[in-house]
Amino acid sequence: MTELAHLIRTERLAFVELLESLTDEQWQAQSLCAAWTVENVAAHLAWAPVAGVLEMARTCVRSGFRVNRMNADAAVRWTARGRPAILEQLRTNAESGAKPMGVPPVAALTDAVVHGLDVRVPLGLPRSVDGDAFRLIADWTLASRWPATIPVGGNPRRRLNGIRMVATDADWSWGEGAEVREPTDRILLRILARDTGRGW
Repeated sequence: MTELAHLIRTERLAFVELLESLTDEQWQAQSLCAAWTVENVAAHLAWAPVAGVLEMARTCVRSGFRVNRMNADAAVRWTARGRPAILEQLRTNAESGAKPMGVPPVAALTDAVVHGLDVRVPLGLPRSVDGDAFRLIADWTLASRWPATIPVGGNPRRRLNGIRMVATDADWSWGEGAEVREPTDRILLRILARDTGRGW
């Protein structure tokens, strides 16, 4: 198993462990993703990596070829399969290494870590971001080009122009301008257009 594959498996299993600890109210809570509850986020992570070409083509047509709408609608539809099925599929993904079509493995790591934050932040359930995972995700996201930037609020380099981000808990920095010093979880939220201003 490669280092990246190990990181993906570790983060996916940590997300399953988190979900198994939640109350019914927490499953239904709003996540940092505006269109999704915690349960919708979990359903997205469960089935996006294994969705077939025909299924996603139909979803794309129904959404008017809008990527964010397609992702949101699919997650809501998958949620109807129920929590036991969601948890089972998440465990299967962790062991199989499945990833969404047409994206590199680091995208699967990004989904696992960032969607974990989408759930943990509003629920007040912190977990440190692995330093190696953080660097891979941050560097890949900041180097991404359209259309990979659509789900993250557009081009992050343009959005973050004029600031220098410095991680306080990892050896990492990026950008030029006014210095912003933050822990890695806050930097990821900023890069992925989830800068809510919330603390833990």
